[in-house]
Amino acid sequence: MLDGYVPPLLVLGLAGLLLAPFFLRRRTVDWAAAVAIMLAVIASAAVLERQMGRPVSYTKGPVRFWIADVLSDQNSQQVADPYSFTHVTHGALFYGMTVLALGPARPALRAAVAVALESAWEALENTNMVIDRYRAVTVSLGYYGDSVFNSVGDTLACVVGFFFAAKLPVRATVWTAIGLELLLTLWIRDSLLLNIVMLIHPIEAVKTWQLEIAGQG
Repeated sequence: MLDGYVPPLLVLGLAGLLLAPFFLRRRTVDWAAAVAIMLAVIASAAVLERQMGRPVSYTKGPVRFWIADVLSDQNSQQVADPYSFTHVTHGALFYGMTVLALGPARPALRAAVAVALESAWEALENTNMVIDRYRAVTVSLGYYGDSVFNSVGDTLACVVGFFFAAKLPVRATVWTAIGLELLLTLWIRDSLLLNIVMLIHPIEAVKTWQLEIAGQG
């Protein structure tokens, strides 16, 4: 059954098979090969999400690139929304993680690894296991998973964050990530950090504060 940890492990397994020759033979991954691998991994996550019952796009109206209202049923259904900024931060974090794990060289390989990690997260996030957890312990009471368009959009936002971190000094990247967290906290009363905390160890006072924005507190 496509639930629990099976979908993300399938994504990581495919990425591992595609990247293994470059690790085992110590070959350099050029950008053409890296892009091909990234597209294959993103496509595999999209196929798995469809098999898990996620819609391709928003089903109740036209497809839009951007939706700002996180309380709307279009949130996580259109291509981009305020939560897309958390995936930009993912990309910056994955950039730092891959530098530590693989060294500053081989940027194409590190980009492919970052996309594999993000795609695995997208597959995990769209399992019933995680969706039910979101609905049970966070303010995302109306969350039923992402559309495939939104999920792919989140992965592309991660790629933007990765290359953003590659171009900027470390200090500028860190301050930008902090700025995005503060912006989202003030704007939608949520952020990457709050999302992780509330998913793993819910804090009732924070949940009440978040619900006030919807008039439910």
